[in-house]
Amino acid sequence: MPKRILEGVVVSDKGDKTVVVRVNRTILHPLLKKTVRLSKKYHAHDEANVAKEGETVRIAECAPKSKLKRWEVVSDSQASAS
Repeated sequence: MPKRILEGVVVSDKGDKTVVVRVNRTILHPLLKKTVRLSKKYHAHDEANVAKEGETVRIAECAPKSKLKRWEVVSDSQASAS
Protein backbone atom coordinates (compact mmCIF):
# COMPACT_ATOMS: atom_id res chain seq x y z
CA MET A 1 0.00 0.00 0.00
CA PRO A 2 1.45 3.42 -0.91
CA LYS A 3 2.33 5.89 1.80
CA ARG A 4 0.15 8.95 2.16
CA ILE A 5 1.85 12.27 1.46
CA LEU A 6 0.40 15.51 2.82
CA GLU A 7 1.42 19.13 2.39
CA GLY A 8 1.16 21.72 5.12
CA VAL A 9 2.69 24.65 6.96
CA VAL A 10 5.12 24.28 9.86
CA VAL A 11 3.55 25.90 12.94
CA SER A 12 6.24 24.90 15.45
CA ASP A 13 9.86 23.81 15.20
CA LYS A 14 10.74 24.03 18.88
CA GLY A 15 11.31 20.31 19.46
CA ASP A 16 14.60 18.63 18.58
CA LYS A 17 14.17 16.75 15.26
CA THR A 18 10.41 17.40 15.46
CA VAL A 19 8.10 19.82 13.67
CA VAL A 20 4.37 20.36 14.01
CA VAL A 21 2.69 20.69 10.60
CA ARG A 22 -0.82 22.07 10.06
CA VAL A 23 -2.56 20.47 7.07
CA ASN A 24 -5.60 22.28 5.67
CA ARG A 25 -8.28 20.37 3.77
CA THR A 26 -11.52 21.37 2.09
CA ILE A 27 -14.50 19.04 1.97
CA LEU A 28 -18.05 19.33 0.74
CA HIS A 29 -20.53 19.12 3.60
CA PRO A 30 -22.78 16.10 2.94
CA LEU A 31 -26.05 17.79 3.90
CA LEU A 32 -25.50 21.50 3.35
CA LYS A 33 -23.43 21.07 0.14
CA LYS A 34 -21.16 23.85 1.31
CA THR A 35 -17.36 23.83 1.24
CA VAL A 36 -15.94 23.42 4.74
CA ARG A 37 -12.29 24.06 5.65
CA LEU A 38 -10.75 21.62 8.10
CA SER A 39 -7.25 21.62 9.56
CA LYS A 40 -5.30 19.10 11.56
CA LYS A 41 -1.86 19.19 13.17
CA TYR A 42 0.65 16.38 12.72
CA HIS A 43 3.93 15.84 14.57
CA ALA A 44 6.60 14.96 12.01
CA HIS A 45 10.19 13.76 12.29
CA ASP A 46 12.75 16.18 10.84
CA GLU A 47 16.14 14.47 11.10
CA ALA A 48 18.25 17.44 9.96
CA ASN A 49 16.20 20.18 11.67
CA VAL A 50 15.91 22.03 8.35
CA ALA A 51 12.20 22.96 8.42
CA LYS A 52 11.51 26.35 10.00
CA GLU A 53 8.28 27.90 11.22
CA GLY A 54 6.10 29.27 8.41
CA GLU A 55 7.59 27.08 5.66
CA THR A 56 5.51 24.74 3.50
CA VAL A 57 6.66 21.12 3.73
CA ARG A 58 5.53 17.69 2.56
CA ILE A 59 5.21 14.88 5.09
CA ALA A 60 4.84 11.13 4.52
CA GLU A 61 3.60 8.29 6.69
CA CYS A 62 6.24 6.19 8.42
CA ALA A 63 6.62 3.67 11.19
CA PRO A 64 6.05 5.14 14.67
CA LYS A 65 9.12 7.04 15.87
CA SER A 66 7.68 8.14 19.23
CA LYS A 67 4.36 8.49 21.04
CA LEU A 68 3.09 11.21 18.68
CA LYS A 69 5.33 11.00 15.59
CA ARG A 70 3.99 8.82 12.78
CA TRP A 71 5.05 11.16 9.94
CA GLU A 72 8.39 12.36 8.57
CA VAL A 73 9.37 15.40 6.53
CA VAL A 74 9.96 14.34 2.92
CA SER A 75 10.93 17.58 1.21
CA ASP A 76 10.85 21.32 1.67
CA SER A 77 8.63 22.83 -1.05
CA GLN A 78 10.01 26.37 -0.79
CA ALA A 79 13.64 25.24 -0.90
CA SER A 80 13.07 23.18 -4.04
CA ALA A 81 11.18 26.05 -5.70
CA SER A 82 14.00 28.58 -5.08
